[in-house]
Amino acid sequence: MQPSHSRLFMAAPSLLDKAAVSSTPACLKHLRLFDLIHCPRSSSSAIICFHPVPLLSRALIAINTTVSSHDFDMQPRNILNAILIACIPSVDSHHRSQPNLHQHTLHRDNNIAISDYRAQAIKEAFEFAWNGYETHAFPNDELRPTNNKSANTRNGWGATAVDALSTAILMESEHVVASILDFIPTIDFTISKSGEEVSLFETTIRYLGGMLSACDLLNGPYQHLATSENITIALVQQAFRLANRMKFAFDTPTGIPANLLDFDTNGFNMSDPVGPATAGTLVLEWTRLSDMLSDLSFANLTQHAEEQIMHARYSVDVEEPYPGLLGSKIDIRTGNFINAQGNWGSGSDSYYEYLIKMYVYDSTSFSTYKDKWVQAVKSSANNGVGLHPSSRRDLTFLSSWVGEYISPVSSHLACFAGGNWILGGLVLQDQTFIELGLDLVDSCFETYNATVTGIGPEGWTWTEDDFLDETNFYKRYGFDITRPAYNLRPEVLESLYYAYRATGDSKYQEWSWRAFQAINATCRIGSGYSAITNVNVADGGAFTNFQESFMFAETFKYAWLAQAEDSKVHVGQGEKQEWVFSTEGHPFKVRTSQ
Repeated sequence: MQPSHSRLFMAAPSLLDKAAVSSTPACLKHLRLFDLIHCPRSSSSAIICFHPVPLLSRALIAINTTVSSHDFDMQPRNILNAILIACIPSVDSHHRSQPNLHQHTLHRDNNIAISDYRAQAIKEAFEFAWNGYETHAFPNDELRPTNNKSANTRNGWGATAVDALSTAILMESEHVVASILDFIPTIDFTISKSGEEVSLFETTIRYLGGMLSACDLLNGPYQHLATSENITIALVQQAFRLANRMKFAFDTPTGIPANLLDFDTNGFNMSDPVGPATAGTLVLEWTRLSDMLSDLSFANLTQHAEEQIMHARYSVDVEEPYPGLLGSKIDIRTGNFINAQGNWGSGSDSYYEYLIKMYVYDSTSFSTYKDKWVQAVKSSANNGVGLHPSSRRDLTFLSSWVGEYISPVSSHLACFAGGNWILGGLVLQDQTFIELGLDLVDSCFETYNATVTGIGPEGWTWTEDDFLDETNFYKRYGFDITRPAYNLRPEVLESLYYAYRATGDSKYQEWSWRAFQAINATCRIGSGYSAITNVNVADGGAFTNFQESFMFAETFKYAWLAQAEDSKVHVGQGEKQEWVFSTEGHPFKVRTSQ
C-alpha cells in the first residue's frame, strides 16, 4: 500500500547529467533524470532531497506543500514541471528599473536561458492541463479538474480543444495539435449538443476564431505541424458551416444581431438587448472568414452592425456619455442605446478593443474604426475615466460611468485596456497612448502584488478623495477588493506581454512570470486548473471546479509569449504589424502583410 502523500524525491548522482551548460539555472544544472521512491512518513514531515543544489531542495519542499494541500498528479512530467516553475530564478527588478537600451540588451543576453526555461515550464503546464482535459473530459467543452468530470457550457462542441489549438501550434506541441486537428472535422455545428442556446459572441471568439487562426498559422510559419495537405481546407469548411449556421442572428430590423440563438427553431428573442461587446466583437473573425472564402457576405453583416454601434443613437430619455464612450445595452429593433452606463470591462471591453485591431488588420479599410478608438481613449484620459486613488496617486484605474457621472469601480476584465492602448500607440506611432497604456499595466499588476496569493481579484473600488474610514489595505495598495474571485483570466498577463514587446523592459517579463507562478501555485488542482473564490487568502479560498477554455487560448499563451523570444508570431514594435490577436488571443494574419 502506497501512502497518498508520502514520497521521497532523490536526485541520484548516478543519474545526473554532468555536462550542464554554464547558462543553465543553478537549480537545473545537474538535474536531468531523477528517481521517485515511496517512503512512509507523516504528512507534516519535510521532503528530504539528497542533492547538492539548495534551490532544488527548496523546489521539492514547495512541491511537498502542493502535494499536502492539493491532489497533485505525481507523474514525472508534472513533477519536473513543478520543479521548473518553483526553482527557475527571478531577477531582482531593482537592478533594472530604468534600463537604457544598451543595458537592456546586455541584461537580456545574460538571462536568455532563464526565459527559455520559463517558456518551457509554461508549455509543460499547458500540456499538463491539456492531458487532464483530454483524459477526463474530451470531447466535451470543459474539464472539472477536482473530480475529473466534464461540463458543456459551450454547446458540447469541444470548446477547450478548439480554443487551445492556436496556443498548441505556437508552442509547437505536436501531439496536442494532432489530436485537435483530428477532432475538429468531426464536429457537427448544426445542432447544439447540450440543447442550450448558442451565444453568437462566445461561439465566434472561441470556435470560429480558433479554427481561422489555425488556418493562418498552419498556412504560414507552422506548416510543418499540418497533419495533412487538406487540413486547413477542412478547418475553413468547418468555420464556414458554423458561421453560415449563425447567420440568422442578423435578421433584425437594424442588422444588429441577436446574441442567444435557438438552433432548434432558428429563432431568438427580439426584445433582448445586446451589449457593444456582444455585437461589436464579431467583425474581425467574420471579416477574416470572408477573406479566406472570397465571400463578402460574412464581413458585410458584421461591418454593418459595427457601423451602427459606432454611430450610436440614444433613446430620448437617456443621457449620452462622453464622446466615443457608449452605454451597455442596445435595442436591436431600433438600434438605440437604452442606457448610458458603461465601462472598459464587462459588456463593452472587446468592442473598444476591436476598433484599433481592425485598423491593424487593414489600416486603409478601417480607418474610421481607428478614429472612434482614438476618440474613446482621449475621452477616457481627459474626462476622469482614468482615476488615481487617494492613497496611491501613482496608480491609474479605468472607472465606470453613467452618463457623465464617474464611478470608481474597475475589474480584471478592464485590464486588457493597458495592452490595447499600447498596441494603438505602436501602430499610430503615438508615445502618449503607449505611456497611458503602461500606466494602466503597472496599476493592474499592483492588484496582483497586493494580494496574499499574488493574483489579482475580479473587481475593486477606490476613491479620489481622502476619507476617514480607510482600511489599512486601501491605505497601502490604493484599492479595496469588491469581488475577490479569480476566474483564470488572462487580461493582466496579456497587457504585460504588450508592455514588454513595446518597451523591451524585462521587468514586464519578470512580472508576467511572477503572475504565472502565482496562478500555477494557487489554481492548479487535480487534473488541471480551477477558478478560485478568494485571491486574498492563502489557499485561494475554495475551488469552483471549473476550467475555462480561455485558460488555454489566452492565459497560457500570453504567459508563454512574454518569455518565448523566438516565437514566430509576436506583436511588432513598429507601425506595421504582421499579426493581430483576437479578443480570445487567436492570432490572425493581417491583410497588408499577406
